[in-house]
Amino acid sequence: MREEIAILLVSGGLSAALCAALLPLLKRARAGQYILGYVREHKSKSGTPTMGGLAFVCAAALAAIPFGLYADRHVAVAVTFGCAYAAVGFLDDFLKLRRRSNLGLRAYQKILFQLAVALLAGLYCYRAGLTSLHLPFWGGAADIGGWVVPLTAFAFVALTNCVNLTDGLDGLAASSCFWYFAALAALIFLLSGAGAPLGRLSLSLCGVLAGYLLFNTHPASVFMGDTGSLGLGGFAAAIAALSGNLLYIPLLGVVFVCSGISVILQVIYYKKTKKRLFRMAPLHHHLQQCGFSESKIACAYSFITAAAGLLCLAFAK
Repeated sequence: MREEIAILLVSGGLSAALCAALLPLLKRARAGQYILGYVREHKSKSGTPTMGGLAFVCAAALAAIPFGLYADRHVAVAVTFGCAYAAVGFLDDFLKLRRRSNLGLRAYQKILFQLAVALLAGLYCYRAGLTSLHLPFWGGAADIGGWVVPLTAFAFVALTNCVNLTDGLDGLAASSCFWYFAALAALIFLLSGAGAPLGRLSLSLCGVLAGYLLFNTHPASVFMGDTGSLGLGGFAAAIAALSGNLLYIPLLGVVFVCSGISVILQVIYYKKTKKRLFRMAPLHHHLQQCGFSESKIACAYSFITAAAGLLCLAFAK
């Protein structure tokens, strides 16, 4: 337990320090966020430094070193996949800043990059024999053999994009991910034993997000950008996949699923009726249009994620 606490403190401190160091550099480079015109409530945020995800992604990668987490091969692979998705996000953010617009990578380019990494993740799970998945609520595990490749690839692409969609309000994605990683760490310790390296990596991500939230809660002084949101999605999918907890993703990440589904439903409904199902999608923008503040929405998402995590832990076997 002492080492787990140390991981949280070191990760949080390193993340906060890197954020504090990165913020003036981003301001000097004029790395400001371009706000979409149709989100009227966010006009005042235009120019807020973005790409803050660089700080906590680097902190997560560095914090694993002093605790020897890289001695475990799966931790090294999880960090590699998380950083690979962060790199895709960084390229997208960089192009937006260079072009001085909200257009970075094209949608098909993003998907191709994401799918390539996702397929590598699925193949790694298969070659490493990580084909047995824990069954939520039912107990036990099921070996799905080669089906782990497409399932893992789908989980990576879906989760990273859903986390990306959730990153629309101050502190929303970061606080939701904090509770996701906290529940995932507890689940790994419960099912795989105390001190499991992947569980400690998940705890480290809780720490780095806590440090980042010092700068990202409303009103945010820095945004994570696609660098951070895609990186978080990559870490979230990688740790779940490599620990055999792929089937827990839609439960622990229920708020991310809601973000993704709300966008899909909005598009389908509009194409058929030329009307909107929600005032605005993703769901958090609809709630904002209904009069809820950013802080209340972030708290609600955090509460739902934490509650989902506790429910999964209560029935885990």
